[in-house]
Amino acid sequence: MAWILNENLKNAAKQYPQQTACLFDGKRTSYEQLDLLADQFASALVKHGIGKGDKVALLLDNCLQFVIAYYGILRTGAAVVPMNPIYTAREIAYILTNSQAKTAIAGSAASKILADSKQQYGTLELVIFTEAVESEWSFEQFMQEGSELFESASVTEDDLAVILYTSGTTGDPKGAMLTHRNLASNAEATCQLFDLTQKDRVVVVLPVFHVFSMTTCMNASIACGATMLMLPKFSPAAVVDMIRDEKATVFCGVPTMYSFMLQLPQATADDFCSLRLCVSGGAAMPVELLKKFEDKYKAPILEGYGLSESSPVAAFNTLNRVRKPGSIGVEIPGVKIRVVDPDGHDVPTGEVGELIIYGPGVMKGYLGMPEATAAAIKDGWLYTGDMATMDEEGFLFIVDRKKDIILVGGYNVYPREVEEVLYQHPAVMEAAVIGLLDQEYGEIVKAFIVKQDEQLTDSEIMNFCQDKLARYKLPRQIEFLTELPKNRTGKILRRALRS
Repeated sequence: MAWILNENLKNAAKQYPQQTACLFDGKRTSYEQLDLLADQFASALVKHGIGKGDKVALLLDNCLQFVIAYYGILRTGAAVVPMNPIYTAREIAYILTNSQAKTAIAGSAASKILADSKQQYGTLELVIFTEAVESEWSFEQFMQEGSELFESASVTEDDLAVILYTSGTTGDPKGAMLTHRNLASNAEATCQLFDLTQKDRVVVVLPVFHVFSMTTCMNASIACGATMLMLPKFSPAAVVDMIRDEKATVFCGVPTMYSFMLQLPQATADDFCSLRLCVSGGAAMPVELLKKFEDKYKAPILEGYGLSESSPVAAFNTLNRVRKPGSIGVEIPGVKIRVVDPDGHDVPTGEVGELIIYGPGVMKGYLGMPEATAAAIKDGWLYTGDMATMDEEGFLFIVDRKKDIILVGGYNVYPREVEEVLYQHPAVMEAAVIGLLDQEYGEIVKAFIVKQDEQLTDSEIMNFCQDKLARYKLPRQIEFLTELPKNRTGKILRRALRS
């Protein structure tokens, strides 16, 4: 069977026509309705010259229009270019130019940026806004241009479906080219890993322009006919209300989201009683945070691992195996994972090496960047840049990003190890660790902390760490912040702390 991503919505509409596909802003849309809306949008795009091989940018937060546009674009044979709508004008212009997008769909807040882009960059021909914008198409008007009778373009599983721009630590972002096979196979694997069925109700609060939510919340839900309970952005109280009121069964989030929900004084285990599964990804979850959340809410959290270039899920703590806290789990079905040294040879069990991935989710490459592609993919294996260990049972433990390792007097210090200790202190709400240049040691460890207790001091933190870390791993500087810098998915940005 060929993996064609947009066929999943067709199949769900046939099998579960009256099932609610998406609840958003109080409105429930059935699979039959969603399928017709996607066809109508695709038909309008084709009428305006969009077809196979074209690129269409999506600059939208979570909303029903995102889902309609995403699947409508795929049905024309074009590729989706999802973008964070709060990107700067420079970032948006770069991605539009690099992807050669002919069409953009956005909220009205981006109207000036996109108007300027239309004037400056020749490829952008058509802009559609979710609200009315003078002299431009509104989503509602554009939909009326289309017909519900539409025959999808012929695509193969190797055709491009999505270009995801990865936020690099240096230079401009790279466009990871993901095929129908990449994304559809990962959605299918997610359904198996989560035991998802049409009876499930999945909270979609992670932004669907990000690959984690795109696959685990949107594409996987559609692949098995589950209901998406969609929120426009993260609010701890709103998420708890949605879980309780709509009897959600699955929640996917990043560690920061779990931390904020843990701090809600009014939330209780009763609010979470319908959940059969919580999933954490995007960044390593501190073990102490996982324990506290599960103790308070009695909701099991399973960690997984992935990245844009692998569509994304590559490893997961499956439901049918004993979980190991702190582990990202084992390789998922159909995927192979190794931990290797700088020469590409497997390291001994328990030793640190670079995690590499092989399987149907591995991207086609980076758009227009053959050298970067060759550096990332060698003999079909994706080199992730993440340092990890693997135990004798195949469970993987992320140690840190290769580029985040701190070198203190010739010794490797992995920020996550120090952060895990900091999170054990009851007054520490959030923590992040970086390396600072030092004339004597090369680098020293600096910790940034958000505290729950105003009385907490740097000397108390240093004393707390004394007997838990080797001397060279101890933080030499501590800075207290009111909040840590994060991206839209809630992932803490260490690189922003270095600037």
